[in-house]
Amino acid sequence: MSADALLPLLKSTFGFDAFRGRQGEVVDRVMAGARTLAVMPTGAGKSLTYQLPAVALNGCVVVVSPLIALMHDQLRGARAAGIRAASLTSVDADWADTRQAYRDGQLDLLYVAPERATGEGFRTLLEAQTPALFAIDEAHCVSEWGHDFRPDYRLLRPLLDAFPAVPRLALTATADKHTREDILVQLGIPADGLILAGFDRPNIRYTVRPRVSPAKQLVEFIAANPGPGIVYAPTRNGTERLAEQIAAATGRSVAAYHAGLDPELRARVQHDFVASEDGIVTATVAFGMGIDKPDVRFVAHAGLPKSIESYYQETGRAGRDGDPAEAMMLWGADDFARARMRLSELPEARVAGERVRLNALAALVEAVECRRALLLRHFGENPPERCGNCDNCLEPGRQVDATVLAQKLLSAVYRTGQSFGAGHIEAVLTGRHDERIASRGHDKLSVFGIVEGDEARLIKPLVRSLVAREALGTTEHGGLMLGPAGRAVMKGEVPVLIAEPPVKRTQRASRRGDGETANPVGDPLFDALRAMRRELAVEAGVPPYVIFHDSALRAMASERPATRSALGTIPGVGTRKLEAWGDAFLNVIRQY
Repeated sequence: MSADALLPLLKSTFGFDAFRGRQGEVVDRVMAGARTLAVMPTGAGKSLTYQLPAVALNGCVVVVSPLIALMHDQLRGARAAGIRAASLTSVDADWADTRQAYRDGQLDLLYVAPERATGEGFRTLLEAQTPALFAIDEAHCVSEWGHDFRPDYRLLRPLLDAFPAVPRLALTATADKHTREDILVQLGIPADGLILAGFDRPNIRYTVRPRVSPAKQLVEFIAANPGPGIVYAPTRNGTERLAEQIAAATGRSVAAYHAGLDPELRARVQHDFVASEDGIVTATVAFGMGIDKPDVRFVAHAGLPKSIESYYQETGRAGRDGDPAEAMMLWGADDFARARMRLSELPEARVAGERVRLNALAALVEAVECRRALLLRHFGENPPERCGNCDNCLEPGRQVDATVLAQKLLSAVYRTGQSFGAGHIEAVLTGRHDERIASRGHDKLSVFGIVEGDEARLIKPLVRSLVAREALGTTEHGGLMLGPAGRAVMKGEVPVLIAEPPVKRTQRASRRGDGETANPVGDPLFDALRAMRRELAVEAGVPPYVIFHDSALRAMASERPATRSALGTIPGVGTRKLEAWGDAFLNVIRQY
């Protein structure tokens, strides 16, 4: 059966008239029994490519997924669409019932973690009822080249090979060329089984800023972006500190999330965020991987992410519903200094690869060209030169040749003994007279007072740039020293081009134009529909978006359907949801 033949089932189950992007091609291969690796951006509807076949095929689709939260989130959505779904995890109390339901052919979907899937007991269960399909979610976890390698994924191959006739579908949103090739090998998928849907998320606006006053910068960003959001911080203490600062400055509900919290508190923070329509979480990077929340309006990084792949995955948690969303990263030279120091703690075999990842991040934060184009080229795509929806496209900066200034700065670092911080080096270069400089004789050096005028305002961004490029390093006490790339800069062999720092200006109230707002501001019908959605979500014990996405509510408010059949034409309103909640929303519409 082809994907086109499943269009009526797509409409009745999920409420969609057509496939999006390359979903149809993936479903075609699944229905033909082929082995497939689908690389699709977050929000492109990866889960539909196995949930729809789960309804159409005879037998159960077994989904291997890395996190319990991710499984349970998808479980709620599948059940709301009328799909018979269950999971076997450490927190599920109905193991015996679920296993029996599987044996009796009463399940369409069964979610399981990789460490459980690779056990003998699970293989014995599958031998009692051969699966219709193996779906391996977050498949980049199988590759040592991936940014989130999990050894348990390496053990999946024997299970898959024990059922050679069962098709297998691997899915990921984050994999460069090397990682994709490794996934194919590790999961036994032929090279022609790769479907690369692209990495672009055009609805996300990317912004990168030097970290100057992080709490203030984040508060201004959040004020311009109402709706749910995630702020990633590099440390546990940082999450708690930022939660207090943001809550105090904005008056919004903000909660911290990190591994040091009591498990019950972590679960409550996650539950409250998923159920909220405007909550904010300040978190370490693990938060969000298991959450399929579609209406996250912004993601902010208070520090440097681990890699381009991590950054893409973490920012991808914004705007999964396709509505406008924003991603902002704050970075500093100390981020790169700490990251490069951590390289010495890694096994020798990993150092070169991690250095390449770090250099790619340096190129991203230092870029004056389109940031989206740089991201997409990293994943092997050939995008247009400008996207029109990143900070460098919207407010193009000027590139400055700072090669000579860099040579002066490196010379000052060397001549002062490679132990002083950036502030002291700046004071020497600009000729500032103070006791600290005089007592060390630094006012007698040839580099004293050799920088003046407009050139002086480039010193701070240049220090950040040279640390990112490894021309400068840092001592254990925070002083500056020459880095491995410093000699080439000193000798003039490598040009140093940096972005001219922007002139300070007042934060705009909102970055979005009037036609780009995610929701109709002040529309009483839309607000009433959201209120009804909240009420029904509480009754059903599910997050509001499981009932309907904001896009469906907007369509209801705009089209004002008066009958069930008219409501059923709204994208996202499937047969099961229409029967369960259609009348409640129609009653609200009739009141307006």
